[in-house]
Amino acid sequence: MKIICFARNYIAHAKELQNEVPKEPVLFLKPDTSILLKKQPFFIPDFSTEIHHEIELIVKINKVGKYIDTKFANKYYTEISVGIDFTARDLQAKLAKQGLPWECAKSFDGATVLGKWVNKNQFKDINSLQIKLEKNQEEVQSVNTEKMIRSIDELIAYASKYFTLKIGDILFTGTPAGVGKVNENDVLTGFLEEQEMFNIKVK
Repeated sequence: MKIICFARNYIAHAKELQNEVPKEPVLFLKPDTSILLKKQPFFIPDFSTEIHHEIELIVKINKVGKYIDTKFANKYYTEISVGIDFTARDLQAKLAKQGLPWECAKSFDGATVLGKWVNKNQFKDINSLQIKLEKNQEEVQSVNTEKMIRSIDELIAYASKYFTLKIGDILFTGTPAGVGKVNENDVLTGFLEEQEMFNIKVK
């Protein structure tokens, strides 16, 4: 199982980090060892002093596919949720400045939070979903996914040009503006529409 992540898929987020809005999707991978185990807290790693939360709409692939056409991509997933792509922002900035890959800043153990999975058919419009992250019961990130630069189906089609998608693979579709630092004893709660999808404590 692989985790395929897309960066800078919301214009406002690209601008808040002073990045250019990309002409092509920005893609990177995470190993399955980065997944935070259920009911476990997130431990701030000792190699960073600036871990940021990034809530995202996530999708689970349910059939094998390669070179998937965008118009058929909707057939390759039935379950969606929200998750967090934890990022060691200080380490990421250091690596990016040197032109090096980001994996150490985004793929460390525990850096990937997965919310509970729900069937996409319960939603009226899969391309217009409200996602939200609360930190200590205060809203810190919120967006409607219609503001994504590229839709879920476009991201699936793009990823499948490079990687064969397999059952159980997960796509992170990008984070909206509002990313910020997490601190010890913070409680992070993720929502898809009005449904609570995860609740984790930071230690």
